[in-house]
Order: sequence, then structure tokens, then C-alpha cells
Amino acid sequence: MEATRSASSLQRRMEAMVYRAPVPAPAWFPELLEGGLVLLRRHVPGNVTAFQRWYSDPEVARLARYQDGPMRSDEIDRFFQLRALGAESLTMAIHERSTDRLIGSCAFSQVDGENGSAMFHITIGEKDTWGRGYGTEATQLMLDHAFGTLGLHRIALTVFEFNERAIRAYRRCGFVVEGRARESIWRDGRWWDELAMSVLSAEWRARRAGIGATQSARQAADAPAESIAG
Repeated sequence: MEATRSASSLQRRMEAMVYRAPVPAPAWFPELLEGGLVLLRRHVPGNVTAFQRWYSDPEVARLARYQDGPMRSDEIDRFFQLRALGAESLTMAIHERSTDRLIGSCAFSQVDGENGSAMFHITIGEKDTWGRGYGTEATQLMLDHAFGTLGLHRIALTVFEFNERAIRAYRRCGFVVEGRARESIWRDGRWWDELAMSVLSAEWRARRAGIGATQSARQAADAPAESIAG
């Protein structure tokens, strides 16, 4: 029921995109996005248990919210209903491919079909999986869906200056810093900037073409000499 509502709401907003090719209805809100490290699936109501654990953790909350301290249980319930199951964002659960373990969540919000833009959000809630490339691959899968399937033009995000791991991952996915809100958040006894980052569809296409060319060159270099000759 909730996933169907999400799909229809997103589709209505995306119908304003007159400059892209038509997208089949099931593709708006996919059942599955598949990578080598992670699988992205629609959230189910039972995932609220993981949200409760993640967002009540001070270390996760420090990176994910403006307020100093974890979210209350009732706040997490409302957040899960609105963000993970609600009709105003395209939100996917991040599962570790090798174990099918739920490790995080990622989303597009503020989807603007007329201008082809959306905001991106991601949280890897299971701390023992930090630094393994799961967030980077999940972000790449979402960008592939945004630009390759939905035909969006621009994906943006904001990130705290002290979240260096996330900034490195976003840069690897093609995001560039386009501005900053100076000294907008107080953490660890000092002021920090909040960075605004974005990636455009043309940059994504160029990056994809470059990756494809690099992979082809590597395959040619690794091929037997007689195969290359002929």
C-alpha cells in the first residue's frame, strides 16, 4: 500500500519532465537496484526496528542531524513513516549483498520534475560496515537510477564539513562542492561549515563514459596477444 502510494506520487511530480523520454510506470520506484556489494530494496514496515537503533546512536546522530544528540523514539517513528514509507520521497533500504543484512537507507527527496532535480540523503546505520564502500556503491546506484532511468538533470546534497568520510565518498561518485553555509553548525566545541554539493547529468554521463573506456582498455591489456591481433 505505502510503496504504491509513493510510486504514484513520484510519478505525478515527474510527469512535468517534458524533456526526457517516457519512463514505464514500474521504473519510477524500482523494486530492486543491484550492485556488487549492496542491494537496494523498498523499505518494509519492520525496518523501523533498525531505524530505532541507528538514529538513537549518538555517533550516527552526530553525522545525520542538526540537533546535538540522538532522536527520541517517537521522532524516529515519525521520520520512518514519512521518509521510508511516505509518499514524498523515493527511499530505498540498503542491504549487504553477501548476507542480505539491512545496513542503511538512502533517498531522493524534494523531487522537482519540472526542473529535473532532487536532494539525495544516505545513512549507513550499521557502524561495523563503515569504510567498506557500501555507501559509495549505494550512491552510485541511486545516481544511475536518477540520471539513467528517471532522466533527472541535477542531484544535490548537503553534508557537514567534519564528515570527511562522506565527503570523500561523494567526490568519488562525481559530486562537487558548489557552496557552503559558513559556521552553521556547532559540534565538538567549535563551529563548522555545511557544504552544498551536486552532480549534473552531463557530468554523470562523462564519468560513465570514462569508466567504460578505462575498463575496455584494461580488458584489452589483459587479453592474450593473439586475441588482440586477431
